Amino acid sequence: MSTTPLVIDQAQARTLLAQVDVPLILRKLFRDLAAGQAVQPAQQLVAFPDGAGDFINYLGVLAEDGVYGVKTSPYIVREQGPLVTAWTLLMSMHSGQPLLLCDAAELTTARTAAATALAVDALAPAAAQRLAIIGSGKVAQAHLHYVQNLRYWQQIRLYSPSLGSASAETRAQLASLDPRLSLAASCEAALEDADVILLCTSSAGPVIDPSRLSKPALITSISTNAPRAHEVPPHCLNQMHVFCDYRQTTPDSAGEMLIASERHGWDKRTIVGDLPELFSDMAQRPDYDRHVFFRSIGLGLEDIALANALYQRQR
Repeated sequence: MSTTPLVIDQAQARTLLAQVDVPLILRKLFRDLAAGQAVQPAQQLVAFPDGAGDFINYLGVLAEDGVYGVKTSPYIVREQGPLVTAWTLLMSMHSGQPLLLCDAAELTTARTAAATALAVDALAPAAAQRLAIIGSGKVAQAHLHYVQNLRYWQQIRLYSPSLGSASAETRAQLASLDPRLSLAASCEAALEDADVILLCTSSAGPVIDPSRLSKPALITSISTNAPRAHEVPPHCLNQMHVFCDYRQTTPDSAGEMLIASERHGWDKRTIVGDLPELFSDMAQRPDYDRHVFFRSIGLGLEDIALANALYQRQR
């Protein structure tokens, strides 16, 4: 007998996410991946004809929970700017029936930021004091939320080009996120002497040049789902210690990695480690003789794990 899945809209998802420990859920997920108790296929890109956009599908299996899931996210080209939405479907591995259909907007924001936070926790120098955030939208704010207590930050600087035209109310709202936070007048000012740099933009091209930084830093990047999007110049990968969220899928999807491989002789086998390896003690921590770069493309399993947590919570 077929069943109707539970439906969770964006507002419900936001409320339920506040009731679960997102980083803890993701940390367990990456350990399950390392132990072979979770399956993460490569993401699937389905392009529309005539460059009208695409769908990116993220699949995954959580064996311990008996759940298969798929997150599907369209990128729809429009004159007024691209439209991006996402939904996550959970299905039972036991009955084959749908369990949940969840608006994935809040899941995406939370898991993107929390995955970066896991990388910061694992990779940032223990004595890191200066944090820079490039971007000011919901994803950037979520990054701050998840990393603000991971080190004894003495200084947090945030920069976004949009701040130049932002209202006083918007600037005040950003400044209220953390008493240590200041809004930088330029990207260069935000990056000055930074120990950790979080790139949280929707840019399709580079937003910083690591070669111009004053000292080795941890640089994290998420980018967007525009074709071959990247936030650092691809050639820089050859001069950095490179980590990623999942080495089995990220190098074949991340824009700067694809370009670096094709044009600059970068080899994905030089990736030092990924999150499953970091959280199962199979990857060596960096010594900061050069910049450390962490690239996240987002895993379907992250959305699926969070959707499953919300499903269990709602039940």
